Amino acid sequence: MKPWLNVVGIGEDGLGGLSPAARQALDGAELVAGGTRHLDLAAISGARRLAWPRPLEAAFPQILARRGTPVCVLASGDPLYFGVGSTLLKSFSVEEIRFFPGLSSFSLAAARLGWALQDCACLSLHGRSLERLIPPLQPGAHILALSWDQTTPGDVAKLLNQRDFGDTRMSICSCMNGPREDLRSTFAKDFSLSEIDPLNLIALEIPAGTHGRSVPLTAGLHDDWFEHDGQLTRSDMRAITLAALRPHQGELLWDVGAGSGAIGIEWMLRGPSLRALAIEPRQDRAARIRRNALNLGVPDLKIIEGAAPQSLASLPAPDAVFIGGGAGTPGVIEAAWASLKPGGRLVINAVTLQTQSLLERHHSTMGGEMLQINLAHAEPLGRFHGWRPAMPIVQWRIIKDRAGP
Repeated sequence: MKPWLNVVGIGEDGLGGLSPAARQALDGAELVAGGTRHLDLAAISGARRLAWPRPLEAAFPQILARRGTPVCVLASGDPLYFGVGSTLLKSFSVEEIRFFPGLSSFSLAAARLGWALQDCACLSLHGRSLERLIPPLQPGAHILALSWDQTTPGDVAKLLNQRDFGDTRMSICSCMNGPREDLRSTFAKDFSLSEIDPLNLIALEIPAGTHGRSVPLTAGLHDDWFEHDGQLTRSDMRAITLAALRPHQGELLWDVGAGSGAIGIEWMLRGPSLRALAIEPRQDRAARIRRNALNLGVPDLKIIEGAAPQSLASLPAPDAVFIGGGAGTPGVIEAAWASLKPGGRLVINAVTLQTQSLLERHHSTMGGEMLQINLAHAEPLGRFHGWRPAMPIVQWRIIKDRAGP
């Protein structure tokens, strides 16, 4: 199909900032949809003006009714960079759409500050949890974050101070590339800016030598990072388990019998595209998992309150499954294996002799790898030190055959 839906990125400079091709697509449209601000910037009025309702998808039937005739959608900056473009592609094929990207807020902010954009962490806090900002808080980092509204910079300053990043330089870039452009800078510990425009982006420059509470980039966070009641896969064992689970881009993990949620949380920390479901029957532990997830910057961890295997039946198929608690419950291993996608990984840790025997039986009939992991830590022994061994752990890991059922 010949493209008929033109998506034009427009900035605060209005029509003057559009390329000739984008201006032609706009001028030739029989219907122009967009936010009220965008429509005003383009001076669109009358019957061809369609302001987005809430939700904006409610306007799609009107657009679909004009399929094949020229329609234009106005968007902020680059429509495919935290913009409306990805939403449109869920309802319209790429063959129908032609994109005319403008300058994104990220590009404009980097240009104002003299930052190399490829070295910046770019994220959006618009309609998203503030805790998403936590993982990229690293010494020496440059972060560009789209705000929800005028209150976001103050909330970010509070978060930075809570995590001992008060020496971070904050630049608030508002209404960039337009007549109302404003750029003000301060340190998080001194934040007192007021009269901030709702249309703003926050640029964070974290000193290289800062001693803030940054989340390490490796698996196996220290146990003190997690609130727990003893139901916790310990740091060293957690690193071994994450290596066995082998997270890949965009994959989903089931953390069955999640306890403190440590495995699911660390899985998601390996990359922003990774997803996890923490399945936990106890309400108090489920609440604890939520607190741990927020504190470590993975607010999108999904918590399923319920006992396995019953609670597994309606869940989306996983790419990997970890069973840390409840492996001995009848039907749990079988239900997890049946739901696992071909090529998926199943990893189970067992401490008790009974569960270890169960894993041995499954290993005998299904294959995979069995490991016995023995860890010991040096502890004071009088005036000296000695090795204090932990209980041995048996780990069964198996990959589901792509050619199998």
